[in-house]
Order: sequence, then C-alpha cells, then structure tokens
Amino acid sequence: MAFTLPPALVTALGLTRLSRGRALLANGSEELFDIYGVTVLWDGQQRYVEADAVDTTPLVGMSLLDGYDLHIQVADGGQVTIQASGQGSSC
Repeated sequence: MAFTLPPALVTALGLTRLSRGRALLANGSEELFDIYGVTVLWDGQQRYVEADAVDTTPLVGMSLLDGYDLHIQVADGGQVTIQASGQGSSC
C-alpha cells in the first residue's frame, strides 16, 4: 500500500477502482476496503501507486517511503521530513 485515502477524496479525484482488500485490525476485527489506482508526484517524478480507501486521515505507506529517510518530531504539530537516502533532496 502506498496511500490510505478517505473515500470522499477518492470520489472527488475520480480514481479507478482496482480491487477489494481485507485487513485485520489491532482489535481483532476485519475490515474490507476498496483499492484504487492513482498517479502521484513524488520527489519530482510521477508514480502510479495503489491507494486504499479507508475512512481515516490520509496516510503514506512504507512502499512509497522505500529508499527515503524519514524523520518525525513526535509532538503535537511536530515537523515531518522525508529525504531521498544519501542525496539530501527533499520531497
């Protein structure tokens, strides 16, 4: 998974549904969701990725972060920095 997007945003963007997915949540329940294809601009390059439609805050998945350094300031309103590994360029 590259992204998790709210269904309302998926609809607004007019994304193409690819398939259905299933996830086991931490509370033991199972969640079904739709998977969509989307093209994103990532580090100056267009990339076609899959996005899970889930009613939550948008999330970036680990597959998109592969090859990048992630720094998170763990505080309310803290800064998040993503940089290409060893290149110093910022996304």
